[in-house]
Amino acid sequence: MKSFNKYLIILLSGLMLSSCTDWLTEEQPDVSKLEDFFSGFDAAQQTVTACYVPLQWEYAETYFSEWFIGDIMSDDALKGGGSLNDMSDAYDMENWQTQIDNSLVRSYWKANFLGISRCNLSLHYIEEMETDTSLTESKKNRLLGEVHFLRAYYYFRLVRAFGGVPLIDHIISGEDEWSIARSSAAEIYALILEDLEFAANNLWLKSSYNEVDLGRATKGAAQAMLQKVNLYLAGDGNVQNRPDGKSAAYFYGEAKKWGDLVINSGEYDLCPKYADNFNLAGENGIESVFEIQYIGNEGDGTGDYGSNENERWGSTRGTFTLVLTRSRSSIINTLGDGWGFNKPSENLYNEFEDGDIRREVTIYRPKYKVLKDSEGNDYIYREIVTPSEEIYLGDSLLSRKYGLYNDVYTTDDAETCVTTYKNGHATRGPINNKQIRYADVLLMQAEACLGLGDAGTALTLINKVRTRVGLADAATADWTTLRHERRCELAMEGHRWFDLCRWGIAYETMTAYEAQESSDYKDQIKLGGGFVKGKHELLPIPLKEIELDPAMEQNPGY
Repeated sequence: MKSFNKYLIILLSGLMLSSCTDWLTEEQPDVSKLEDFFSGFDAAQQTVTACYVPLQWEYAETYFSEWFIGDIMSDDALKGGGSLNDMSDAYDMENWQTQIDNSLVRSYWKANFLGISRCNLSLHYIEEMETDTSLTESKKNRLLGEVHFLRAYYYFRLVRAFGGVPLIDHIISGEDEWSIARSSAAEIYALILEDLEFAANNLWLKSSYNEVDLGRATKGAAQAMLQKVNLYLAGDGNVQNRPDGKSAAYFYGEAKKWGDLVINSGEYDLCPKYADNFNLAGENGIESVFEIQYIGNEGDGTGDYGSNENERWGSTRGTFTLVLTRSRSSIINTLGDGWGFNKPSENLYNEFEDGDIRREVTIYRPKYKVLKDSEGNDYIYREIVTPSEEIYLGDSLLSRKYGLYNDVYTTDDAETCVTTYKNGHATRGPINNKQIRYADVLLMQAEACLGLGDAGTALTLINKVRTRVGLADAATADWTTLRHERRCELAMEGHRWFDLCRWGIAYETMTAYEAQESSDYKDQIKLGGGFVKGKHELLPIPLKEIELDPAMEQNPGY
């Protein structure tokens, strides 16, 4: 035995010294490498599908749906919740007191950069894939178009909220790449436009997709995003962010060019009934240009999925918005699971014209209010109350758009003043988030026409949107008319704050909003932490991100 071992050692030594050493460097059997996965259409499509998922995320350290920025920071909505301290990070944001350690802001930042990292990985490997009978050139380019669209979408979300951010268009492969300075907003917008043009040139029309693929990015979605991004750059709030210093007229012209392609494609139209945009039957329908897809999912996304923040990402395919925005009152909400966030403001309620059906689709005003008795129990005060009598944290105005599909807040009993809550979804819900509707495209096109001095075409487009909801034609098209129509049509869909910022009127609008509110109202919400022009149009870069990447500079004033 000893002589055999001695012989084996001599033999192995000889082999290692010989020129025939290839067998020592051969890969182990049954070990897969990442690139081995990328073979054929199914593998490529699965990878692209994963790039969509961070759009669904609404919870990590805290809840961070985009409407916490788009609605609550604007004059359209109040934070709501169980008390002023419930979701205090959102309270700080609505009152211009956002701190650099705000957990909502950091989760929003992180989710979008996780989306970008998935896109960069997909682009890297799919670009290298060979075409075959399953992955044709057309399908490969379509998938690449989807990823370019999504990377642009994530960056658009970030640049609107933070201004310039690190520009990362490749896989980060080592520690030496972790420290990346912020690129300017103009550089980020340039990447967004480049990605979207690639997407527009390679994506398919919506009608070319199978039913199971509805919800994927389409040629029309990319064109509508090019319309939107160019319109943002045309606005007075983005003068300093325009790539190559091009004029407002240039970007208005580009917005109109891309909008014309969407409108003339024959792929989209307005739903005959406005409310159908916000029920399950209307999902991915004729008015849908792009929407975030959800399916029903039980659980609340907290304890069921671990206490560690990283365990919560992607733990749900249902939206939290249904539960987050329902009334907290068990008298109104018989399911008893509402959290009462994102409450429409009286200012928004009063913006609607008499007879505008969009107000009732968007906002529910209970026909009673809930008060406390001497023992702290709820009881119904059975009178029709005026706005000044309603309470902020109980049952003041309620958002309906993300509960309309199950007939929430519709039937009031005249004797008891109690609202029937029909067929409610008790946990996370399946209703999609409408990101771009055809009505949005029409109003953006009207805005581009106004910017180019074509008030006649702008008026035709505005009146098409008004006609759908039974309103008389507007007499003239000007910026006041356009902004009023946009606010009413898209109310509580997360657009308002970003519109105010791109128009360059956030300070003026929010100052007027505070001045118009009653003293009781202001005492309750303590509105007016002090809007600073040139600071509060952007959120702070999260402290933890600067600690991880000291090359990044903080936004001015934070």
